Amino acid sequence: MSATAGARTVPETHCADSEWRPKIVALVCNWCTYTGADMAGTARRTYAPYVRVVRLLCSGRIDPLLILQAFEQGADAVLVSGCHPGDCHYVQGNLYARRRLTVFESLLDFVGLDQRRLHYAWVSASEAVKWSHLVDEVTAKVREAGPLGKWARPAMEAWQPPFELPEPGPEPRPKPGDAESAAITGHLRELAATLLDSEQVKLVIGHTPGSLPGQMVPAFVRSGQETGVLAWNDRCAGNLAVYLPEMVKQAGGRVAVVVKSCDARAVAGLLRENQVRPEDAVLLGVECAGIWHEDRLAARCHSCAEAVSPLADWTLTASGAVEGSVPPQTERATGPDPRSAQLAVLEARPAAERWEFWQREFDRCIRCYACRAVCPLCYCQTCIAEKHSPQWISTAIEGPGNLAWNVTRAMHLAGRCIDCDECARACPADIRLDLLNRAVAGEIADRFGYQTGSDPGLPAPLTTFHPDDPDGFQ
Repeated sequence: MSATAGARTVPETHCADSEWRPKIVALVCNWCTYTGADMAGTARRTYAPYVRVVRLLCSGRIDPLLILQAFEQGADAVLVSGCHPGDCHYVQGNLYARRRLTVFESLLDFVGLDQRRLHYAWVSASEAVKWSHLVDEVTAKVREAGPLGKWARPAMEAWQPPFELPEPGPEPRPKPGDAESAAITGHLRELAATLLDSEQVKLVIGHTPGSLPGQMVPAFVRSGQETGVLAWNDRCAGNLAVYLPEMVKQAGGRVAVVVKSCDARAVAGLLRENQVRPEDAVLLGVECAGIWHEDRLAARCHSCAEAVSPLADWTLTASGAVEGSVPPQTERATGPDPRSAQLAVLEARPAAERWEFWQREFDRCIRCYACRAVCPLCYCQTCIAEKHSPQWISTAIEGPGNLAWNVTRAMHLAGRCIDCDECARACPADIRLDLLNRAVAGEIADRFGYQTGSDPGLPAPLTTFHPDDPDGFQ
């Protein structure tokens, strides 16, 4: 018997607006909510007839992509429901789901989705009455919100933004001197030559001047004679950790990589997720006073409190190269992060204006996947954006596909993003991916007290749970 078999539904003539029939997709677990809904039908409970039930084995199986797919295919709202905490048929599935879906809800709220369109609830097999009341309550909220309309818009014409984000103020701190950069470069070359000639490492990944003025590009050095190409200065923005897993495979031995503090956090993530073994990587931690773009300090540097990562196997300063991680010789000064003020403006705007803002941002996406290419934590051999059977994310450069790609990637990096801002820097369309990732990171910090750091033994927040996690389910 289906979950709605025998249910006494409200006749259409009793609806306040008989011309519009809201479409509500309910993603429910097989063992509790589906059985409770089935009992409501057996007991002839009366409730609104607008819910389409999709049964899954466990709420832990409900991927955020299923919610996005429901909206893409015309749903006006989505209801997710499973067993009460402690009653999961698979013991912990709903506890993992609670964390994951709570973060996803906050992400969609930040993007501007009306929160009357997404609902979470716990409904047990014996709660037929609760199910019927829940459906009526969700239906009322969706009717209040009105039809969703087109989920994501097609390409837009020239536009005026609904509001302006504040521009960063003047940079009060002086740039690092060229003398310090030259000294660090010299020590780096000497150390790299020593490590290679003594065969302690097979490869050194560092920076070297590019073909454009001020440009720094990756350098892959395999012998002591080649170390003269290595350089370090305040324009070494690239996160070299992105090359580490593949270079370890190709080199067939230990690989040394030059890292700033933010880069080392990426290596910690790779170690945590078993993409690199500790014995295969040697971290050459450079004392970093900040990365500069022209005459302005990079926004990410304002939130970085470490001049040298505690993960460093060697520490490079202007005075020399020291084995191990040592306290920096100059204090790492931090100022107000301009992204914090921009986030505050975004979060203070009404949901409809946030939705408009992000629709305009995602409309510029050309699906080049530069954001994926430069991210050290985007290492999947086959990306979800490239799966075609089934195709979860449209490859077309259009509203639904662009929104699904950018939201899915932000969710994929939830609790894993190390705040290096490489995705935003590499984006040729200047989409504010840094704000999207930072909003998710802030939500995780507020709800679960977790911040991405340099400890590879600390599990990512969405791979674990606590019984006392905040519970936003009804």
